[in-house]
Amino acid sequence: MQIAETIEAVRSLVSQARRQGRRVGLVPTMGALHRGHVSLIEAAGAACDFVVVSIFVNPTQFGPGEDFQAYPRPMDEDLRTCREAGVDVVFAPSAKQMYRRPQKAWVDVEGLAEGLCGRSRPGHFRGVATVCAKLFNIVGPDAAFFGQKDGQQAAVIRRMAEDLDMPLEIVVCPTVREADGLAMSSRNQYLTARERAVAPLVYKSLEAARAAVDKGERNVEAIQEQMRRVLGQSELIQPEYLSVVDGRTMEELKQVAGRVMIAVAVRLGTARLIDNIVVEPAS
Repeated sequence: MQIAETIEAVRSLVSQARRQGRRVGLVPTMGALHRGHVSLIEAAGAACDFVVVSIFVNPTQFGPGEDFQAYPRPMDEDLRTCREAGVDVVFAPSAKQMYRRPQKAWVDVEGLAEGLCGRSRPGHFRGVATVCAKLFNIVGPDAAFFGQKDGQQAAVIRRMAEDLDMPLEIVVCPTVREADGLAMSSRNQYLTARERAVAPLVYKSLEAARAAVDKGERNVEAIQEQMRRVLGQSELIQPEYLSVVDGRTMEELKQVAGRVMIAVAVRLGTARLIDNIVVEPAS
């Protein structure tokens, strides 16, 4: 495994792989890698011959008062994880490398970025889309791999790639969960023992929503009420949103019709947890 800290270095390594006829896969991350990230690396390895993992805590997707400074950066552990997972190159640039001058060009994906997390994190998806566009231009992958846990992010990136005719495939992989259902996230380590004990209620609220749909419920307000009842079992959990949206456009729905994404965000102590499931009613 090789480590590239500059744009020139990673481009050189990818060029060598291209000359060998290898298919390039990119897994963009902010580090603090867990089994969810490893599942993306494995998916990239299965679909591609040359896997690049980027590790970059992107400052432009954090808003004022968010956890940019506190975000975990266990680089030695992350490199070990990548090495064990068979990664070919880790691209670990500095902020000065990624933003060599004040950024004047930004990527905004209209409509998909304003709801859900976009309501409480204005500018977040502009930062996400812009850094992903930069990574795609730097690495030039054939495919890039994202997790369904960040369902809105995946939809934003897919639409960006489609609308801007980017020559790569966006692959969205299933959410990886702990045994009790909690979606794996680098921010889970912010949870205290007491908070971690009630955190599985987030996924249980989604299970309750799925069960309601399976029983024939199509009214979104009724589905949200089922979710609130589950989350209300702990006073520690502060819901931010409970939404049912079109999985591609992120449009908020009032009735379940066809394939939808049911999404939730909560505050639990200092952690903000998000999760979602994709549901398609039988009729």
